[in-house]
Amino acid sequence: MTHPTIDLNADLGEGSPHEALVMPHVTSANIACGGHAGDKETMRDSLRLAANYGVVAGAHPGFPDREGFGRREMHFPPEEVTAFVREQIEALKAVAAREGVRLAHVKPHGMLYNQAVKDRTLARAIAQAARDSGLPLYFGLAGEASVMLREAEALGLGAVGEGFADRGYSPDGALWPRGQAGALLPHDEAVAQGVRIAREGVTVAVTGERVAVPARTLCLHGDGAEAAQLARDLRAALEGAGVRVAAPGP
Repeated sequence: MTHPTIDLNADLGEGSPHEALVMPHVTSANIACGGHAGDKETMRDSLRLAANYGVVAGAHPGFPDREGFGRREMHFPPEEVTAFVREQIEALKAVAAREGVRLAHVKPHGMLYNQAVKDRTLARAIAQAARDSGLPLYFGLAGEASVMLREAEALGLGAVGEGFADRGYSPDGALWPRGQAGALLPHDEAVAQGVRIAREGVTVAVTGERVAVPARTLCLHGDGAEAAQLARDLRAALEGAGVRVAAPGP
């Protein structure tokens, strides 16, 4: 009998004081690289933590919007998107090279990610920057609602479908908007949703519909006080349910 395998990733390098408690329980770390958050020092510290725990590191570029933490809707010409995403990835690559850490993937942050789910031109612009930077894997929302992975695959990137343990889903498979009831799941529901996505590839939307989530990686957010406990409990629940937790291959 074969058992499912899933990656467990967290968005890190964003200034959270809990990062050192989250890192031991994940297998991939998406490290902010100067757009919505992060600087050379935070990148260095996160990369060192990842290396210490054997966690695979990747870039987490966002809109150049530190004031809004990359969560405000913004619009740029596609060539500008490619330029600022590439600049952020290269900034992290430079620090990683000094630390002797290999980067494996790109995962957009926040509103850049959410807009790219449905905007093919934006999705292509981000994926172009990832390809230009030479990182082999690209994390994007899993499911039919998202164009992210199709655009990444068209450019030759290894597309890794992402599910979210601690976020509510819309009936079409998109994430339920932040700020609305049901957008962020409480602890026990997040653990249960993560296990169900890993084992069955499905979850239930905030409005009750069954939603397909064909994910190879599961995200949990690393910026809250409860993040470390969620990371620990979700990892334990996955392994207890017979799921192998490991970073994705090429």
